[in-house]
Parts: sequence; structure tokens; C-alpha cells
Amino acid sequence: MTGEIILWAALFVVFVVAEFVTMQLVSIWFAAGSLVSLLTAMLRIPLWAQFIVFVAVSAILLALTRPVLKKIMKGRYVPTNAELDIGKTAIVIEEIGAVSGRVKLDGVNWSAVSLGGETIPVGERVVVKQINGTSLVVEKADGDMK
Repeated sequence: MTGEIILWAALFVVFVVAEFVTMQLVSIWFAAGSLVSLLTAMLRIPLWAQFIVFVAVSAILLALTRPVLKKIMKGRYVPTNAELDIGKTAIVIEEIGAVSGRVKLDGVNWSAVSLGGETIPVGERVVVKQINGTSLVVEKADGDMK
């Protein structure tokens, strides 16, 4: 019986350390299950029952709390500064051709490609449609834009 207590105590420590290292809310359920199984080992319940308790407690806690935590964690999205540039107008400073060109947006030079693959001459105003890595994907601005 002492071996079972050591087993569950060791598993508890391993799962807690794994949770602190990953912070993914994965192994915390197993830590709780191993803690309850440690208590059952102290009560001298057979090993097969301890294992069933471990699986049941871990599964129940996972089923009850994981969806709630995922919902809470989902709301933590923060847009990057680059995403704030979508929809802004830039000026072409190097012709955007078949491969790429350059535009100036808010005083910063960016590599740019045309959304439709068209050639856009120097001096043309363009609108940022998306950001692909370190390049802006642009298209010609309408005539009524400033």
C-alpha cells in the first residue's frame, strides 16, 4: 500500500509541474484525479479502484470545467498594430508589378503586392486590404478617397 501512495503522490507532483510549465490547462485535471486517488490509497482501497477513481475524477473535472475555461480564454484576443493598418490609404513609391513593389504608409515603407495581380504605378493611392507577413496586400483606391 505504501507503494501506491508514493505512486499517486509522484503523479500528482508530475502533473502539477507539467501544468506550471505548459499553462495550457491540460494536466491540472490529472493532478486533481491523482490527488483523489492518493486519498483512496490512504484508505487502503484496491489499486484497480484507485485507477477508476483517477480516470473518473479527471474526466468529470475536464468535462465540467474545460468548456467554461475555453469560453473565458477565447475573449482575450488583442489585435496587433499591423492589423490596425487594414483599410488605410498608402502611396506607391516603387511600382507594384508582377512580383511586388513598395508603398509608404504613415511614413513607413512597406513591401506590397497587388490584390488582383495588376500593375500599379508610382504615385498611385492604394488601400491596404490585408497583411501577409511583412507585405501589404493592396488595391487601387477609389477616386473619391483622400
